[in-house]
Amino acid sequence: MAALYVLLGVVSTGVGLALGSRTSQLRDQVNAWWFIFPIVSCGLILYPVGAPLLALVICGLAARELAPYCGLASGRFRLVAVAALFAAVCAGAYLPSCLPVAFSLASVAAAACLWSSRDLATLPWLLFALTCFGISFVPAFVHLPFGPKENLSWLFYLFIVTALNDIAQFTSGKLFGKQKIVPLISPQKTWQGLLGGVVVSVLLSLALGAYLALGEAAWLAGIAILLSVGGFAGDVMFSAAKRKLGIKDFSNLIPGHGGMLDRADSLVVTAPLLYLLLIYR
Repeated sequence: MAALYVLLGVVSTGVGLALGSRTSQLRDQVNAWWFIFPIVSCGLILYPVGAPLLALVICGLAARELAPYCGLASGRFRLVAVAALFAAVCAGAYLPSCLPVAFSLASVAAAACLWSSRDLATLPWLLFALTCFGISFVPAFVHLPFGPKENLSWLFYLFIVTALNDIAQFTSGKLFGKQKIVPLISPQKTWQGLLGGVVVSVLLSLALGAYLALGEAAWLAGIAILLSVGGFAGDVMFSAAKRKLGIKDFSNLIPGHGGMLDRADSLVVTAPLLYLLLIYR
């Protein structure tokens, strides 16, 4: 973890030197991770209790950000959100075997709504369902059959690869991006950004895997590629929702990053993806 803080410091310094005194979204995006990393660090330090607590914080803030888009039903949304959070945390902590089915149903429902629904009032409900069930896989890592030490290592691996993949995709896209992937949904997403994320994720996966003794190099590289693409897919899915809602960010909670959902969108996909890869390996 200390090495990652050093790496973030190097990246922040490099971006600062490259941009000088100019105001830039890239600078804001990189520096904002100094607010995000300590929260993740606390969740890992307090393991195993920290995993469900971190999931609760993410989903609670997601509910807070989505409620204003429910219109007159915002009060009912908040009540349902409290019950859903309790159910999601309990399911992630005590019934991880039920999560694949729940995640699949939520994903299908959310995808159908994002691409075909004309009723925007349903979007917050479906996005919240998808977020809850996706993030509830975070505490499920506590119950992996590998033992406490390796389970914590995989949880650490999940957060770090997901976070640095996001940083690498954004930075690569800003510096080298030319060919757009989904211009009608997210014009800033480019093939160069996606490739940069994949390369950084593979290198990081190999380094972490070797240090934490998580598996063979080929297996770790394959996981990294899937997580990088999965994180990209989660980002695009939530970008499609924001476009339908006519907003740029879900909130301004994190300077330079928007809201919690703007940062957790990748984790909503990568958490269940890595969990299932580990369980059905």
